[in-house]
Amino acid sequence: MTFTFFSMFFGAGNLIFPPFVGAQAGSRTPLAAVGFIVSAVGLPILGVVAVSLAGGFERLANRVSPRFSSLLGLAIILTIGPCFAIPRTATTSFEMAVVPFAGATPRWLLQLAYSLVFFAAAFLLSQHPEKLSKTLGRFMGPLLLALIAVLFVACVAGHSGGFARPMGDYASGQVSRGFLDGYQTMDLLAALYFGIVISANIRSQGIDDESQVRRETALAGVGTGVLLIVVYGILAYMGAASGSITGIDPSKDTGATVLTNLTSALFGPFGTAFMGLVFVIACLNVCTGLISTCGTYFTNRFPVVAGRRMPYRIWSAVFAAFSFLVSNAGLSMIIKVSVPVLSALYPIAIVLVALALTHNMFARRFPRTYFWTVLLVGVVAALGCVSSLADVFGGALPLLDSALGMLPLHDAQLGWVAPAAVGVVVGMADSVLRGRARR
Repeated sequence: MTFTFFSMFFGAGNLIFPPFVGAQAGSRTPLAAVGFIVSAVGLPILGVVAVSLAGGFERLANRVSPRFSSLLGLAIILTIGPCFAIPRTATTSFEMAVVPFAGATPRWLLQLAYSLVFFAAAFLLSQHPEKLSKTLGRFMGPLLLALIAVLFVACVAGHSGGFARPMGDYASGQVSRGFLDGYQTMDLLAALYFGIVISANIRSQGIDDESQVRRETALAGVGTGVLLIVVYGILAYMGAASGSITGIDPSKDTGATVLTNLTSALFGPFGTAFMGLVFVIACLNVCTGLISTCGTYFTNRFPVVAGRRMPYRIWSAVFAAFSFLVSNAGLSMIIKVSVPVLSALYPIAIVLVALALTHNMFARRFPRTYFWTVLLVGVVAALGCVSSLADVFGGALPLLDSALGMLPLHDAQLGWVAPAAVGVVVGMADSVLRGRARR
């Protein structure tokens, strides 16, 4: 189960963000990597554990309200699915594996052909989600790890110099900056729903006891966390080594640039092709897992649409086809629009997981803390999303920006923390008053 979980989590973003952190942090990479790992690994694994302890995402979200559970579930599924994350797997792997060798062939035509083949393969692999461990866990996951290991060994053997000085956002406060950049993997949102597929795999092995299913799911999450920590550490080191060989411009370069610089320096054109293969495998793994998760969710939630039965095969085909269309809009546009939306959902997911982990010790005694904390954080997150989207499309909302700027920790992108604290206090008071009223 661990390799299956790892393969579903580890995609394009997981490959490019740690090297980018290392390239900017340079000699201070260990500190930056610690911050990155805490948010990019710790939060998602805590999410897996929280959902397992609660007995599923719906039971957890229902502690706020049934309507909230439905809306948040749908928003997360569409976000980590056909609207943003699934199309991005095709566009990112295309940029790494095909564009460097495109030559004079029209790029739009190559992207159309590549994405068609890519989503056809992902659709076929996703038709048996309960058997994903046979395709992802036993083959693709280990193969991806082997490819990364080969690149790491070559990097260690070929890098004899020191490391560059920290630069850009990492010139100071490397731990906190790494923590914030760990959000960009957005794996916490995926963690809330990947448990659906993992649970199906566990049940297919003859385990029917729900408590044991939850325990096995949590163990798979912990094992995945260990693997991710090792791989992120390796990738951050490679980024630091790459930065010492070829400098980057953080304002326009990405982690893909960092890895391409490294592989080109070590292997030449073969290195570029090698890195492209790594990206294709990683992206196909995640795409397959996301289609499976989205298909399973919609099959359970909407088994009949407009009087017509909608089995899993139809839903997965719909998501694959829609993602194919979106992917051809281009990677740049997908990322620009997705970042504000994802940044709005992440704080809500964080506070929900935090309350779930403290449920027996605290939140059970004050159940209204779920409602008030999520409400206040959600309002601030939604307003921040509106502000960011206006900026993406060339607009401006100065009054809203000024109001959000008054929140403590806003400059550190943690403006939701103070509303969360207020929500806890108000929720406690509300719970006590309601308890007294019942007496």
